[in-house]
Amino acid sequence: MRRLSLIFTLLAAVSSNMLFAEDKPKEEKPKEAPKATQAELDAIAAVKKAGGAVLQVAQNDTRLDIAFHLADGKIGDEQVATLKPLGNVIYSLNLRGTEVTDKGLEQLKELKSLVRLHLERTKITDAGMAHLAALENLEYLNLYGTETTDAGVQSLAGLKKLKRVYVWQTKVTEEGQAKFKAANTTAQLVPDIALDKKRAEIEAKRKAEAEVKAKEEEAKKKIEDEKKKAEEAKKKADEEAKKKADEEAKKKAEEDKKKDEKKEDKK
Repeated sequence: MRRLSLIFTLLAAVSSNMLFAEDKPKEEKPKEAPKATQAELDAIAAVKKAGGAVLQVAQNDTRLDIAFHLADGKIGDEQVATLKPLGNVIYSLNLRGTEVTDKGLEQLKELKSLVRLHLERTKITDAGMAHLAALENLEYLNLYGTETTDAGVQSLAGLKKLKRVYVWQTKVTEEGQAKFKAANTTAQLVPDIALDKKRAEIEAKRKAEAEVKAKEEEAKKKIEDEKKKAEEAKKKADEEAKKKADEEAKKKAEEDKKKDEKKEDKK
């Protein structure tokens, strides 16, 4: 009987373990990052050959940061054209200070995954800016030192993910910014001419009020100083007058004493 009982116990334990194993969720294997295509590998090689830098955004993010702004050789529209196969993997592109033109920007419209774009000090114009309207994922754009005008910025108004556009030393005006902000309420233009003007007016008012207050305090202090000086002068004059009066009284008392002494001697 003991043996039979032991057998039943073992069978029950095995059955329980099997049920537990079935209930336990299976561990998912980490998804492998998609492998680069040959066209993408060739494009990356072309970027590096031209002197550009290619970096992966993060260990768990296979998108690419591509930068040409530190390249030793000339970087222009020809090099930009080689980026087309990377249209779905480019996160950031830096073309600052390169020779890229409006023709090069026409190539950029194929970079659908692009989030950040640097075009500072390039030769682009409004004609090229129109091509950027196709970059539906663009969030950041730097146009510092370009010939961009109100029309160029307005062509970006339909980009819903756009967050910040830098327009220092461009031909963008306050009126153009107002029109852009009316069409796109989420993107911020830097500098914001109207906002900076308002801040300048507030600062000027604050400064003027501070100057008025400072002058009032200075005048008040001057009056208090003059009053203090007058009081000190009066105090000094009173002390000198008292001293003089005391001396004269003393002198008179001495003279009267001498007179009294002479009278006594005559007697």
